[in-house]
Amino acid sequence: MKINPKTFEGFNRVLTGVVVPRPIAFVSTISNSGNVNLSPYSFFNAVSYDPPLIIFSSSKFTSDGKLKDSLSNIEQNGEFVVNIVNENIVEAMNKTAAEYPEDVNEFDVANLTQIDSDLVKPPRLSESPVNMECKLERIITLGTEAHPQGLVIGEIIQLHIDDEIISGHRINHEKLKPVGRLAGNMYTHTYDVFELMRPSYEG
Repeated sequence: MKINPKTFEGFNRVLTGVVVPRPIAFVSTISNSGNVNLSPYSFFNAVSYDPPLIIFSSSKFTSDGKLKDSLSNIEQNGEFVVNIVNENIVEAMNKTAAEYPEDVNEFDVANLTQIDSDLVKPPRLSESPVNMECKLERIITLGTEAHPQGLVIGEIIQLHIDDEIISGHRINHEKLKPVGRLAGNMYTHTYDVFELMRPSYEG
């Protein structure tokens, strides 16, 4: 089968079905008026070591045409926290995925605990084993006028990680227990892993 993304109805479901598994950024933000938001994004990854940059992207607007709270808050103050989703909080994460009013705190919706960050105003998620405090590098608008996307690039300025999952610079993924996003309502665990040594060319 050959698929033209511009003419194939529902291409987004094909795309999210083949680009898998995707890590999940559980993004906490706060507006200048003090409204806290916590939302999951599975278009997320690390893109640079130096400086340490991560990205996530989101539709810019809600179904009623309002700028997404995460994007609005980040535009206001240039700060956010990415909390890593593991199997212990994946069901709570899913509860935050609905479009709630701006004054609804998704930490409360999901019965999760917010704690102060060190260097940014948005809170961290206590139940997540990894929190990345970020300063906005830039937001790039992508897509069409009818369906714009906001690509958020942030620099990690402080990283919090549970002691039991790190040794030196090695991460114990069996203890981290990250969860990946597949297509639709499907997710995956990372139990089945294997190792490949990177080759080197000696010409």
